[in-house]
Amino acid sequence: MLRADIDGLSVAYARAGRGCALVLLHGFLFDSRAWRPQLEDLASEFTVLAWDAPGAGLSSDPPEPAFAIADWAGCLAGLLDAAGVERAHLVGLSWGGLLAQEFYRRDPDRVLSLVLAHTYAGWKGSLGARAAEGRLAACLSDSELPAGEVVPKYLPGMHSESAPPEVRQELGTIMSDSHPVGFRLMARSLAHSDTRDLLREIRVPTLLVWGEADERSPLSVAHELASLIPRSRLSVIPDAGHLSNIEAPARFSAEVRAFCLECPTF
Repeated sequence: MLRADIDGLSVAYARAGRGCALVLLHGFLFDSRAWRPQLEDLASEFTVLAWDAPGAGLSSDPPEPAFAIADWAGCLAGLLDAAGVERAHLVGLSWGGLLAQEFYRRDPDRVLSLVLAHTYAGWKGSLGARAAEGRLAACLSDSELPAGEVVPKYLPGMHSESAPPEVRQELGTIMSDSHPVGFRLMARSLAHSDTRDLLREIRVPTLLVWGEADERSPLSVAHELASLIPRSRLSVIPDAGHLSNIEAPARFSAEVRAFCLECPTF
């Protein structure tokens, strides 16, 4: 893992391959290890970067309670500067998809394309205010639990019933290292966000990737996002849950590769 100091935060990230930059943004309760298959699969065509967002993995925790999604977007911009990346394809999964949207709001000229996987227009925007507040209350309470209790509460919603034991074990191992501060802050950012107006203004090629069996962000959310984002397209991966990039890594990587390679880079 490499490191960059950005606005007083130590940010860890992995880098592999050569070519046009492709940046992988993980979800809450996870870190860059959730992108292991894509770091391996996509490095032959792209310079692949996968960060540990502040509040996750080997990165330091941001300050509570004021750190918001716009602050993560600013930190991501700083990381791209430190890594010498001017423009990139952004691949954001779940909370990482919200971050990708916010980065586009902040720096649209730096975004070549968006791949939004299993994400939301914020919980508020996609699920409604009542459901968002309910999820937030549960996350704030659960962030006080030891990892041994957090993992069994959240792991089943992250994969499909057909996920093999090794996938469940890998996801559980990553989740067991989650940061309570990052868990709370990321949950707040999801709960308080409604990006539907922003989605209508997206002008870069956008691919939506969803698992057919996703329970945390069901396919109805994907269809709503597809209706809002101009000229977007939706790819559904059969039988996969909320982290299709790990459950069906070959299919997920193939979708991302084909989409990004056909996007203009000028």
